[in-house]
Amino acid sequence: MRLPRVLPRSLAGQLFVMQALLVAAVVTGCAVFAYVSGRDQAEETAKRQVRTAALAMAESPSVREAIRAPDPSAALQPYAERVRAETGIAFITIMDPRGVRWTHPTPAEIGRPFIGHTDRALLGETFEETYTGTLGPSIRVVTPVRDEGRVVGLVSAGITVERVSTQVREQLGALALAAGAALALGALGTYVINARLRRHTHGMNARELSRMHDYHAATLHAVREGLLMLDGRRRIALVNDAARELLGLGPEAVGRRVDELELPAALTGALLASGPRVDEVHLTADRVIVVNTSPVVGGEQRGTVVTLRDHTELQALSGELDSERGFSQALRSQAHEAANRLHTVVSLIELGRVEEAVEFATAELELAQVLTDRVVGAVGEPVLAALLLGKAAQANERGVELVLAEDSLIDDGALPESLAARDLVTVLGNLIDNAVDAASEAASGGGVAVPGQRTATRALVTVTARTDGGELLLRVADTGAGIAPDDADEVFRRGWTTRGTGRGLGLALVRQAAYRNGGTVTLDRSEGGGARFTVRLPLAGRAAREVTA
Repeated sequence: MRLPRVLPRSLAGQLFVMQALLVAAVVTGCAVFAYVSGRDQAEETAKRQVRTAALAMAESPSVREAIRAPDPSAALQPYAERVRAETGIAFITIMDPRGVRWTHPTPAEIGRPFIGHTDRALLGETFEETYTGTLGPSIRVVTPVRDEGRVVGLVSAGITVERVSTQVREQLGALALAAGAALALGALGTYVINARLRRHTHGMNARELSRMHDYHAATLHAVREGLLMLDGRRRIALVNDAARELLGLGPEAVGRRVDELELPAALTGALLASGPRVDEVHLTADRVIVVNTSPVVGGEQRGTVVTLRDHTELQALSGELDSERGFSQALRSQAHEAANRLHTVVSLIELGRVEEAVEFATAELELAQVLTDRVVGAVGEPVLAALLLGKAAQANERGVELVLAEDSLIDDGALPESLAARDLVTVLGNLIDNAVDAASEAASGGGVAVPGQRTATRALVTVTARTDGGELLLRVADTGAGIAPDDADEVFRRGWTTRGTGRGLGLALVRQAAYRNGGTVTLDRSEGGGARFTVRLPLAGRAAREVTA
């Protein structure tokens, strides 16, 4: 048989019940304590009151003088009743040493023996006791009246227990009212707090919240996308393992503001933006990441949820794919050109001009073979050699001559395995593409001239690739219009371009690849008046990372 549910299901409801019970227990305990303390205090007050009245009567000269009179009651009864009325006590009894009453609130009791103990008072002691007399149980004080050292009478003043209880009950009523008000205020405060808690916990109970927390933590660690949660002050409230790796954050990142993390300025701006960001590409020191942000709102902006996707590998693959696409286009163009040349040779043979056909074919073969022999002889790294040959074919299609500098030399096996071939393709491929674009535009008159520089008439790109003092040196110079001095510091920033939207990522990737391998990138002016980029990558270990212009 299933037991009925005692507590509510939700965590907020359970806390409300428990807090209400706790408040009730505290208020009840305080009320009981106050009642007991009040009762004790009332009794103590009553004892002090009757003691004061009894001692005052015993020390009064008029009492001693009345006792000497033939009829003490005649003078003492009015005096005792007047004092009793003024002090509000129950009775004041003055008696002779034998205990015969001279005064009493009930006149019929005058002349009768006192009901209570008098032995200690006859010995000169003032004492207290609770005793049941003619007025019922009472708290009384008995004290002697002395005249010239002799006990000539006794005074007993008292207050009934019923009157003390009445005073305590009156106090208890006020106490109960205060306790009820405290209980009501406590219940109201508890209800308000738990209503807010219920809203924040969505009515879930403790087990559900615990299970959600476990799932939440497991999901954060399992998801491969970076997840970042910022509070309303743009401080990191939560970050998963993937986001730490993508942004290079340490364990102390939680609680810090975004602008304190030393992230790139563009990425920091995206994280601080109040509006949503969709699939924005940003570069960190060694990664390409795609950023999406979404504000968390609920009457007021409470923070931002940020997702981060690593596109470093995808960007590198895209670069390789572009290179492969360029190679394919160059091969198709070469095949088309070879077919044209073959038709020319065949036509010359059909016309009987065999010697001219041989001369034409040999000359074209020598022109094509010169660069191939030069590249293969100087560059022993197959990836770089293939890249240079492919880029040379592409440049030739655009009317740009790509030459390999005379001092270029890279022996086979000179490059360490730690220097990824993909990074070499990223660095050299992007630099050559930019140089070919600049040289082609300048040769066709489409370049933007830089003041003080001449416009080249021959489109030329010079590539230098050699090992130099424990470093791999890659240098690309062009005969383009060059880069204005004001832009020298901005060319490596993501999005900088002179060729319209959708461009401006190549040089940023070059800088990132150089940084990732501990190298440097420098920019200066070429001998032909264009731009010259020099990349140095250490062949052993990682050098200090920097980018200079």
